Formats: sequence, C-alpha cells, structure tokens
Amino acid sequence: MESSGRIMTSKRVLVADDDPVVRALLRNLLSAEGYTIVEAKTGNEVLQALNDHIDLVLMDVRMPDLGGMEVLQRLKEQGREVGVLMMTAFGSSNLAIRAIQLGAYDYITKPFELEDVLLTVRRYFEHQALAAEVKDLRSKVAGRDPAERMVGQSPKMLEVYKIVGRIAQTDATVLITGETGTGKELVAEVIHQNSAYRTGPLVKVGCASLPETLLESELFGHEKGAFTSAVVQRKGRFELAHKGTIFLDEIGEMTLSTQKKLLRVLQEKEFERVGGSTPIRVDTRVIAATNRNLADEVANGKFREDLYYRLNVIAIDMPPLRERKDDIPLLVEHFLDKHRLTPTSPPAKISEEAMAALEAHDWPGNVRELENSIARAVVLAQGGVITSRHLLLGPSAAESRISRRGLDLAGFLDRGTPLPEALTQIERQFLVEALRRADGVELEAASLLGIELETLLAKLKRYGLSPERQVA
Repeated sequence: MESSGRIMTSKRVLVADDDPVVRALLRNLLSAEGYTIVEAKTGNEVLQALNDHIDLVLMDVRMPDLGGMEVLQRLKEQGREVGVLMMTAFGSSNLAIRAIQLGAYDYITKPFELEDVLLTVRRYFEHQALAAEVKDLRSKVAGRDPAERMVGQSPKMLEVYKIVGRIAQTDATVLITGETGTGKELVAEVIHQNSAYRTGPLVKVGCASLPETLLESELFGHEKGAFTSAVVQRKGRFELAHKGTIFLDEIGEMTLSTQKKLLRVLQEKEFERVGGSTPIRVDTRVIAATNRNLADEVANGKFREDLYYRLNVIAIDMPPLRERKDDIPLLVEHFLDKHRLTPTSPPAKISEEAMAALEAHDWPGNVRELENSIARAVVLAQGGVITSRHLLLGPSAAESRISRRGLDLAGFLDRGTPLPEALTQIERQFLVEALRRADGVELEAASLLGIELETLLAKLKRYGLSPERQVA
C-alpha cells in the first residue's frame, strides 16, 4: 500500500448495473485504487463475464433479463465460488438476509458513500487473504493427513507402516502397544483415515482418566434416572462412534467389571445403556492402546484373557525412541517446521552440537518428549539457531532408575518400613524431582515421568504437592 492509502492490486472486479452512471462512478473509483474493472449491464452478461477470472462482483439487485438475486441463485446451484457485493436502492432486511443466504459477502444500499464502497471492497480482499493464510497453515499443521505426521525411516517404523497398510482397510480389532509418548494415538488416526470407516467419526476415550463409575457411562451411555446425576438420557461413546472408529486409550487401566461389558460389545456388537434394558446395536471398529504388558496383566489376574485375545487380533508395537535414534534428525526437522516461532516465521535451525545432544539422549518420554523439547527450544532461541544451551533435556533412562545410594533402601529395611509406605516415599520423591527438573511445568514433568498429565495431577493432589514449591 502506498503512503496515500491507494492499494496497488491486479484484482479483477466486475461492476454489474444497468445504470451507466453508476457503472462509470464505480469504474473510476475502483480503477483509481488499482483494480482492473470489467462491466456488465444485465444478469446474463454477468454470467458470461464470469467465464473469465473475476475476483469480486459488485452487482445490482434489479437488472434486465436476470436480476441480481437470480444470478446469485444460479451461482449457488452451479457451485461457482466468487465474492459478490449486492447493491440496491430498495433495501429491506428480508432482501439482505436472502442475499447472504445465497452466498453474497455483503450488501450495499444506494445511494452509497464512495468511501463505504472502498472500505467494503478492501475488507473483502483482506478477509480472503486471511482465509487463504489460515487454510494454508491448517493444511501444513492441524489439517495435515495423520499419515504425514508419522515420521521415520528406521526398520522398526517401516515395519509399523507395513502392518498399518495391510490392515487399515479391514474391520479387524487392533491393539497398539508401546511406552507413553511413542505415537499410539497417531497410529490409530492413520488406521481410521485409511479404513472403510473413515467417513464416520473417530471417537477417543482415555480409560486412565476416568473412574470406573464414569467410564461405564462414558462408553455405553445412560438412561434418565439411572443414577442421581442422570437428569437426562445420554448416548455413550460407542453409540457416537457408530459407522466409525472408537479408540480406547490405556485400556489396561479398565476394571474387570467394565472389561466384561466391553467383551460383550466386541462379541455381539450390542450393549445396553446404564439403567436401560433395550439392546443397542452398533457397527464400530475398535482400536485399543496400552503401555502395559497385557499378557502379564492376564497372568496376574488383572485383565480378562478372553478380552485380551479379542483385542489382540492385530498387534502393533510402537518402538521407543531410544530404539530408533536414526529417526531423530527427521523428527527434529518435522517438529521445527511444525513449531515455528510465529505462523509466518521460517523454521528455526539447529546446530550440529545440539543435534548431537538430541541423538545422545535416551528420551524416556519418547517422541512426545522430543517434540516438547523442540517447541521449547524454538521459543528460547527466538526462532533462530538452536544450540545446546536451548535444550533443557530431562534425565536419561539410566538417571531415572532408582539407585540404592540415592534412596537408602537399606535404611527402609533397618527402620522396618512396610513396603507400601516405602513405595509411597519413593513415588513422592520421584514427583518432586521431576517437577524440579521441569521448572514446575506440569506437562513437562509428566513427560519426564512417562505418565499422562491427568495421572500426574492426581498424584500431586494425593501427596499435597504444588509445582511452585518444587522450583524454588
């Protein structure tokens, strides 16, 4: 934009009005702003002119052969996308509402102020530019195909890709195993997006974050009056996932009672809402995930064997990052592109020493910890070059192990400390140390400990800990 306020642009604007005086007035006004003007005096001429590229149409409601509203209707029926500003000397709320419903951007009433016309035209093009920028950013980040967010070329990741490719189009139940932060949820998204259920919803349930009484209601819904707070009927996640996919995260946390009801859904494809007696049938693909060894849980009587085999039709084991360190440079490049300092900033760079530090780290929090570290480093480096001083890495896997010297295990025995109490003290010390290393950032502390944020918050409440006290 020049200092005079004039906009230099190559945008093509179609001025459509049967009054030559109005067309001349708008032509002079807009061409002085740098717009290329095309003129039409009838509705049919508007449709003909739109066969060439037009960025915006200023169109009168009343014109010979086809009025402006009829032109709008035809554009909508044909699915043609072009900005339209309607003009009329016969303003009414009904007309304005109808024009907007048919796709018009705005509505100008005659006689109009020239400055108002200019402001409306400028606002339209600013809106279009902003919408294009938002669309571009969404396509690069949030709107990206989940498969494009699966990064890695290591043999173990290539094996994961092969399994996903083979089973995505089937309706087989899938069990995804692996440590926290390895990308189990992302794999579930990829399977859903490439399955026959992709037109339906992907409904996610965090089994670890809900107590048994709430989890059952969340999964299967409840009838009005089923319990004290059930004031209305509510559909459960399985109903909401009909013709789609349900992702049961951390299924190893589910109680035996709820496991039994889940088994029935897998076997018979039906269930009743809590407090109800009418069977509800669903066609839903089930994907489950856990960071536990379910075979061990079965052996210990904590997980139903029949449910385990129902879930474990297709098994995908996500490798921890320490077992695929060759993928770290690719992941870093991906996260630098994703976590820019501002949406329009170029990706930050990373020094060789910083990359070497990343490759040497054990990553107990896996890919999630790496992403958090890169996002934080970008901010600390102000979007420039990331060096090792910008990397606040947590403890390695070796440092995370409990050492005899650090915890005085012999002292526990000498004092006759019962095992449950000793374990409680050890857990509390772990929480305090994680908060200290994470500078009180709860999400980062959860990543260091390899647990979900909800789990960390529950433990902090249990032990009466607050992040602020541990940072000082």
